[in-house]
Amino acid sequence: MQIDELYNLYNLIERHRKLYYEQDAPEISDSEYDNLVIKLKELEKKYPDSARKNFWDKVGGKTNELFAKVEHKTPMLSLDNVFNFDELKNFFNRVNVDNDFICEMKIDGLAVSLIYEDGIFIRGATRGDGHTGEDVTENLKMIKSLPLKIENKNFPRGIVEVRGEVLMNTKNFNELNKIRALNKQTLFANPRNAAAGTLRQLNKNIVAERNLDILIYYLVDAEKFGLNTQNDVLSWLNNFKFPVQSAFKYCKNLNDVENFIIQWQDEKNNLNYMTDGVVIKFNNISQWNNIGSTVHHPKWAVAYKYKSERVKTKLISVEFSVGRTGTITPVAILEPVQISGTVVQRASLHNAEYLAKIRIGDIVTVEKAGEIIPQIVDDDNIMKIPVKCPVCNSEVIKIPGESAYKCSNKFCPAILKESLKYFASRKCMDIKGLGNRLAAQLTESGKIKKLSDLYNLTLFDLTSLEKTGVKTAQKILNEIEKSKTRPLYALVAGLGINYIGIQTAELLMKNFKSLDELANADEKNLLKVKGIGKIAARSIHEFFNDQDNMKLIEDFKLIGFSENANNNNEAGILSGKLFVFTGKLNLMTREQAWEKVINLGGKISSSVSSKTDFLVVGGKAGAKLNKARELNIKIISEQEFINLIGGK
Repeated sequence: MQIDELYNLYNLIERHRKLYYEQDAPEISDSEYDNLVIKLKELEKKYPDSARKNFWDKVGGKTNELFAKVEHKTPMLSLDNVFNFDELKNFFNRVNVDNDFICEMKIDGLAVSLIYEDGIFIRGATRGDGHTGEDVTENLKMIKSLPLKIENKNFPRGIVEVRGEVLMNTKNFNELNKIRALNKQTLFANPRNAAAGTLRQLNKNIVAERNLDILIYYLVDAEKFGLNTQNDVLSWLNNFKFPVQSAFKYCKNLNDVENFIIQWQDEKNNLNYMTDGVVIKFNNISQWNNIGSTVHHPKWAVAYKYKSERVKTKLISVEFSVGRTGTITPVAILEPVQISGTVVQRASLHNAEYLAKIRIGDIVTVEKAGEIIPQIVDDDNIMKIPVKCPVCNSEVIKIPGESAYKCSNKFCPAILKESLKYFASRKCMDIKGLGNRLAAQLTESGKIKKLSDLYNLTLFDLTSLEKTGVKTAQKILNEIEKSKTRPLYALVAGLGINYIGIQTAELLMKNFKSLDELANADEKNLLKVKGIGKIAARSIHEFFNDQDNMKLIEDFKLIGFSENANNNNEAGILSGKLFVFTGKLNLMTREQAWEKVINLGGKISSSVSSKTDFLVVGGKAGAKLNKARELNIKIISEQEFINLIGGK
């Protein structure tokens, strides 16, 4: 029934919203998401009584708990989309305002708000849900193109707020993915994800290394500064040395707008940043208030979205890989073809439920919509997912409500290898030296058949592997032993429960005292944890109701993982306290200090504000120290911090 399809689309779109806005890990391209939205809106028109109220009111996603929250005095709204000239004309007809326009290329990055006081940059925040964003001030300061001080004496005194888009240019993006490929790390899907993931790093040095850029396009309360048009605003921003994109134009009428859109259909490929459309705004700012806004988007602007570029080429072969959750991912090997200015030889076939009957040697249509791996999108000549896993030959199953196909064997060597790599990763158990090669050797040799076997490895087990000497083996054993001191939430994250990453695991273990308490929690109790939704609660409950998973938990309890360090006698001594660190620490790493604060119930921020409780000062402290003094924030040394947490 189409009503069932309506409800399924609500759940599917909500899932992809969270992946995109909150986890910076989308599973589908922007064009695929847009198609889902179009289909849903068509069904809503057909079944208005079944449509969900306020579903389209959401802007962005939830803020990350590890960053301080910032309230936007003026909401940061999203944009409504149109996909052809007829829809664009309808937009103008609805508004019914005779006015000139400004066309700007739609920058594919992360929207941010920047606050300047007397010409000095003092705070920056992400859009978040439109009303509350994340304080990313210190990370923004690592962007070389962002002016930290406006030298022009004519710049207004007092508070000035501008908004723009943080991005990663295509050159830096390609270089970053080359490095990640060499280090056997997961590639970023596209520059937008890379920029968003980088700006949310807790280590600002990583932000500096990745060379982000920023482009500014909006001035809050522009009329207060004597500016009456958006064209004036862009000139004003440029005059004060804010980075402004050159790809914009004043247009007298709708015909000029259409010509701009047509002109940049191909020319956008010459830009050094990603764009998937054109933003059209009424130029006269005084009319913006008269035209108004919805809770989701302004009515005085709209985004025209380009169709993804498609070309035809020959299918040479198909490779299949198995991820740590068992998902089968087919990748097409193609005769090289140029799309959007780059040569493409590989294409994703992840939308496998539509793929059937494709053959080696067939001519296929390939689409590129800003993804690092383009996609085959044929409707009539498409590929069939294997019925057997390419690694263990077990049955391949379709997951209800998802587009993914998965290996049914949870003991599949490929799943175990990828799970072991993830378990040992820095954000989970942090076992240095256990990378792709060693994980493959340990699982393929049968020395590890489940994750807990890692803690039973001997020196002989490791030295019997290729290219692993006694010295290397002993280092790895030491790292494995050291991992036993990791907080329990790191273990929970490392278990690989669907939809449970490190931050969600932290939330869980702040609310449950032990593995047993978490394992015995029903969905109702899991939903009481702030930040845990229905999908995550169901996934956790299903994981711990699996007999084999519970055997694994028993193994970990015997190893020594049981009680949650967050809930022992020292737990909660930093509860609700907000910490900021500055300067070089000598007795622990910055990451270790952050982890200790979180384990003891505290919170971390990258910048000093009136909400900060403690500034911990190391060697060569920076501007945060002066800011803390101005705000009368309590300033403590590294040793005083250690004393505060019990001398450990």
